Amino acid sequence: MKKEIVSFLEKYVNTISPSGFEDPAAKLWKKEAGQFADEVHGDRHGNSFAVVNKGGSPRVMLAGHTDEIGVMVSQITDDGYLFFAPIGGWDNQVLPGQRVRLRGKDETIIGVIGRKPIHLLEKEERKKVIKIEDLWIDIGVEDKEEAEELVGVGTPGVLDYSFQRLQGNLAAARGFDDKGGGFVVLEAARKLSELNPSAEVHAVATVQEEIGLRGAKTSAFGINPEVGIAVDVGHATDTPMMDKEKRKVGDTKINGGPILSRGANINPILLEKMEEVAAKNGIPYQMVGAPRGTGTDANAIQLTRAGVAAGLMSIPNRYMHSPCEIVSLTDLDNLIALMAKTVNEIDKDEFELF
Repeated sequence: MKKEIVSFLEKYVNTISPSGFEDPAAKLWKKEAGQFADEVHGDRHGNSFAVVNKGGSPRVMLAGHTDEIGVMVSQITDDGYLFFAPIGGWDNQVLPGQRVRLRGKDETIIGVIGRKPIHLLEKEERKKVIKIEDLWIDIGVEDKEEAEELVGVGTPGVLDYSFQRLQGNLAAARGFDDKGGGFVVLEAARKLSELNPSAEVHAVATVQEEIGLRGAKTSAFGINPEVGIAVDVGHATDTPMMDKEKRKVGDTKINGGPILSRGANINPILLEKMEEVAAKNGIPYQMVGAPRGTGTDANAIQLTRAGVAAGLMSIPNRYMHSPCEIVSLTDLDNLIALMAKTVNEIDKDEFELF
């Protein structure tokens, strides 16, 4: 992957963009899209759009959600401590002792998630699952008045983890779910701007996926696509203690290529085209079963208006919904190539099933 592309990915992943507060990521995404797209715009919901080959046919939507899980201040105590609620789904066990970055009134505010030290926990308390209401954020102030000069009830934030290269082609960060997907659809659209697609391509960085696929619903309704491909993360089950999980969600691994899904949410003709393109271009991929609607933007897209031929490409991801998700830059490259080459071969009216 080119150095400048990795640099953009790093900046994009590092933005603070929990669900409902995606504007910094959206601005960065749209600025990058302006380098190649025929049209770049946003909507009232906060979704960001980059259109390539405007006027082409059919309309194809590429969606990667730009929001991430986070936290929100719910109460400020008289002593200046901040109680908080989750934005999206957390494993509460990872939260104690973490630093947070809060989008304060005038600047980013750093805090620490605190709880009673283990030395002071009763024996029975140590056995209990941590509840988020028993945790708080300490921003180092003296009292409520000082805290309220910096933050307020409803202030959002994220855990203070940033993009970091690991060994080889792996990288760790919070928010690869799913700014990795937002990155892929942008770069696929960039490649399509250099190819000769028949389709009018709408790459979309959707919002509020983590709280109910909300941005995909509104953006797909507006575009009214005939074909829609979502990019999200999928569980890489190549780590220890995953034997049962392999039976449940599939045997998938980092550096194994994009994860494709087969099932009710997926148009079988579109899936067959993805597989053919992968085979023809030597792009590795992995397959998982999806016997019902997926928990991704592909589900919302498929059910838009009178129905859309939907597909899903997923990024193998270790430690999902943690502050240290791990993905492979090679998998991202392969996913970008598979998406762009698949869309480049899409013709009108080839996805009617019956």
